Amino acid sequence: MESKDRPDADDRCEHFQLVGNPSPRTKGCEECMALGEKWVALRVCLSCGHVGCCEDSPHAHAFVHFKSTGHPIIRPLERGHRWTWCYIDSRYFKWMPGSTASGPERISAWLRRLRGR
Repeated sequence: MESKDRPDADDRCEHFQLVGNPSPRTKGCEECMALGEKWVALRVCLSCGHVGCCEDSPHAHAFVHFKSTGHPIIRPLERGHRWTWCYIDSRYFKWMPGSTASGPERISAWLRRLRGR
């Protein structure tokens, strides 16, 4: 059963510095809409705004998106849900809108990490 406030930690993992708060690109699962399929719940990628269906859905497109892009953190699209999930760390975190890196800062953080600084 899904809880609206599901995180098991207030802190954040290192992957938060690589994400922002992009607007959802669609109002439904991008891939399911193209296939004419239904979904259970929707997740928004905090790297690019991709909207995919959750892992309880038949196709789990949010997870497929993570596997193909490496974008680590998602949040629910549904209003009132206040958590994020990091696929890499397999952990829930509290959602704090507007407090993650964005724009040039996100790119700089990614480049520093890539260079090992």
